[in-house]
Amino acid sequence: ARVEELRSNLPDTVKVVSPVDSSPFIALSIESAVHTLIEAVVLVFLVMLLFLQNWRATLIPTIAVPVVLLGTFAVLLAFGFSINVLTMFAMVLAIGLLVDDAIVVVENVERIMEEEGLSPAEATKKSMTQITGALVGIAAVLSTVFIPMAFFSGSAGAIYRQFSVTIVSAMAFSVLVAIVLSPSLCATLLKKHPEDHDKNKGFFGWFNRTFNKGRDRYQKTTTHMAKRFKRYFVVYGLLVGGMAFIFSQLPGAFLPDEDQGRMMVLVSTPPGATAGRTLESIMQVEDYILEQEQDAVNGVRDENNSAFAVMNRAFGAFSQIQDASAFPIVPPPIMELGNATGFDMQLVDRGGNGHEALMNARNQLLGMAAQNPKLAGVRPNGLSDVPQFKINIDSEKASALGLNLSEINSALQIAWGSSYVNDFIDKGRIKRVYMQADLPHRMTPEDLDKWFVRNSDGEMVAFSTFSTTEWVYGSPKLERFNGVSSVNIQGSAAEGVSSGEAMAEMQKLVEQLPPGFAIEWAGLSFEEQEAGSQAPLLYTLSILIVFLCLAALYESWSVPFAVMLVVPLGILGSVTAAFIFNLPNDVYLQVAFLTTVGLAAKNAILIVEFAKEQYENGEDLMTAVSNAASQRFRPILMTSMAFILGVTPLALASGAGAASQNAIGIAVMGGMFAATFLAIFFVPMFYVMVEKLFHREDK
Repeated sequence: ARVEELRSNLPDTVKVVSPVDSSPFIALSIESAVHTLIEAVVLVFLVMLLFLQNWRATLIPTIAVPVVLLGTFAVLLAFGFSINVLTMFAMVLAIGLLVDDAIVVVENVERIMEEEGLSPAEATKKSMTQITGALVGIAAVLSTVFIPMAFFSGSAGAIYRQFSVTIVSAMAFSVLVAIVLSPSLCATLLKKHPEDHDKNKGFFGWFNRTFNKGRDRYQKTTTHMAKRFKRYFVVYGLLVGGMAFIFSQLPGAFLPDEDQGRMMVLVSTPPGATAGRTLESIMQVEDYILEQEQDAVNGVRDENNSAFAVMNRAFGAFSQIQDASAFPIVPPPIMELGNATGFDMQLVDRGGNGHEALMNARNQLLGMAAQNPKLAGVRPNGLSDVPQFKINIDSEKASALGLNLSEINSALQIAWGSSYVNDFIDKGRIKRVYMQADLPHRMTPEDLDKWFVRNSDGEMVAFSTFSTTEWVYGSPKLERFNGVSSVNIQGSAAEGVSSGEAMAEMQKLVEQLPPGFAIEWAGLSFEEQEAGSQAPLLYTLSILIVFLCLAALYESWSVPFAVMLVVPLGILGSVTAAFIFNLPNDVYLQVAFLTTVGLAAKNAILIVEFAKEQYENGEDLMTAVSNAASQRFRPILMTSMAFILGVTPLALASGAGAASQNAIGIAVMGGMFAATFLAIFFVPMFYVMVEKLFHREDK
């Protein structure tokens, strides 16, 4: 009957509402990444058309895109990865990379057809003999840069693996397509240029004339620098020093905070506050959200009503609540690593100073943090000390009265708590019997005087005879961190301050506490510390493996230095872009650094490979370097511009997941700009320097 009554009171239409639903953010993030991927393909196509100026030639690298992406998706499936935000970011990065090999093939075939008048088939055969080694070297370098990322542990390692597997598989399929499919397409799709073909007419003619002037200036500049490599190596040293200085100024972080369309509010009232007082404070929070932020409630997302904007406004409003502490928080980018963005730390009592000293140190730390402009919302996370009614038993007096301590404890437990007696059956159901004092006799401290304990002689002895009472403050929960007494403190960085800077500030404040207190990081903060400590090893391994690959490719221990010396110049662009746009040194910046290492090395390989081949065939060193710089300028500029425009949608992205896209896109674009418009001027100089320093007998 009761069930039928409840059913009759239900409305005709039942709506299920999930209080926490992350699927809209995930769906929007994936959708945004897909749009970015499509935009990258279109931009890359336009760049290739601009440089190749031939629809047939432009189609060849474009055909490589779906073939390589299909193979990459198959590898992701084999490794058990899903289509997520990270793999889609890696796909966008790979778009600019995977067309590079096909562009190099097509551009060289077109150059040979134009300069030597060969047919497409003959030009393709000759082209592949020239560039196959460079293609293999580029693929090996770009792949090995990312391979060490796959073997790192922790949350940062899980993020690295998404990028590593995606980009390495894309590069492997890219070089395979460039060696197998692209030459076949060149031989069949390309047409020999007619004798009256004029590339100096119209828009393309203007572009070609402008480009050729730039190429000639580039050739003269590189020759000038190569002849005076000692002087310009000093300039290189200054640039590397500037890169190191800017890098040291970047604040640390783990991942960029994302607006996931959700915000939570932590409300805590003073110890001992009644439920009514707590509810009244919660109502003030609700009134503010529903009245002052009604435009942001239930899914409205824009710049003014993002979760972070609402949180910043709510901080000021909630500080006016007198009966409670209310802190608005937004969820972290990885939900499994905590409940809020910002830092998560434990203040530990390593010196064994005691609970009271620990709480005093906590309060002192919170007071200093409240005055620090780089910190916001620093709060204790846990149960504060509460008033406790303490009963002091005089054991000697109780023993003299014939009382046993276990009987005293049993009487207290039964009267003020409860005690299980047995079970009984009522209407076919088993129910439990508990014994406890009646409600009116256990409501106030004075009720303790109403209770007696039977002694060994069978007499009733009042509690007041052998006990005294007092009110004290104590912790309702004894917290430990790695076996040491601790208290949990959480907070976030102020607007415009990175989490790494906030953590550094907290470390400084803890050092001002009395001796014996220290700091331990947990959750996202711990992962951030781990990621920062792994970064130097990651860079070292990647650069070492790239060097070994180049040594095997060139069969020399010295020539790879001509390639590796350009890497800091590419990194200079990344750190400068990060500094200008106030990006922290987080996991995405580390991925951008590694991508820049591979791309800067790729440009250098294209020049060094041709210069080395001509030099070994008897050309003068300066002539070989000058010719290589001139011949490789067009494919370098074309592939670099294709990559830069390919990642432009990442740098300009907005909406769900935009913070992560911007972080990696801006840093990679900065690195590629430096690798394209700065580093390539130094490559010929480095090659000449290496040859003269290490191969003097061959000059």
